[in-house]
Amino acid sequence: MRVLITGASGLIGSTLADRLLARGDEVVGLSRSPEKARANNPTVRWFAWEPTLERPPEEAFEAVDGVVHLVGEPINQRWNPEVKRRILESRRVGTHNLVQAIGALQHKPGVLVSQSAIGYYGDRGDSIIDESAGPGSDFAAEVVVEWEKAAHEAEGILRLVVVRTGLVLDPRDGLLKQLLLPFKLGVGGPIAGGNQYMSWIHIDDEVGLLLWALGNERVSGTLNATAPNPATNKELSKALGRVLHRPAITPVPGFALSLVLGSELAETVKGGQRVLPRRALDQGYSFEQPELEPALRDLLS
Repeated sequence: MRVLITGASGLIGSTLADRLLARGDEVVGLSRSPEKARANNPTVRWFAWEPTLERPPEEAFEAVDGVVHLVGEPINQRWNPEVKRRILESRRVGTHNLVQAIGALQHKPGVLVSQSAIGYYGDRGDSIIDESAGPGSDFAAEVVVEWEKAAHEAEGILRLVVVRTGLVLDPRDGLLKQLLLPFKLGVGGPIAGGNQYMSWIHIDDEVGLLLWALGNERVSGTLNATAPNPATNKELSKALGRVLHRPAITPVPGFALSLVLGSELAETVKGGQRVLPRRALDQGYSFEQPELEPALRDLLS
């Protein structure tokens, strides 16, 4: 199988590429900096692409069986009007340009697996939600709605799977990496009260779901990429403390979060989603790491 990955040099994309290569597949990567990406992973065939400015090059799709789309400006930065514009346009315009390129091909791939995010749902408190729930109304939700709208332009062209990803746990990047130092120093603890739900997923299951969606012709539509047992921030803090043999009693107040992240992003972080991967479970995906504390032990062993 030959798979084209956008965002192939990021955490999820590079892990996915390694898994594909390890099982004998070929990987094509799109990157803004293909020379740098090639130096990090010369086994991938790299092509240059500026997602918001152009369609991907036609030659990148030669003999490609499936596409996994992971490109997007990082959310975790202080928001201002320009940053918000980049966050939205990298997803909406980048996805549109990718779909337009696929639509123009004479020989099209069989499937597009397009990443999305559970930010779609907005702050839902402790309500249990699945893929049937509607969108929220904050900026993060508005971004995902536009992102998915662009992906749905591919319907009728090829099989489409939209993967709403939760909090990906991996010590190399993201929230878990940011938490490790304070917890190892004994000053970790819950954030803004800790009662908000955090719908997490182990990096192996994030990649596992992408591979499953890529190769399973019966799978289409929207999937939540979250473990079946979401946890509150307080439960995450306690589990991480136990795994690291450190206390987890130093709270981070909401106002401190606002000072670091800015008020709008802080409100998004303080909100919660208790998301279940109902469609993935109903269609037969088996999670490698369904429980939080064993997942953390696996990641930090």
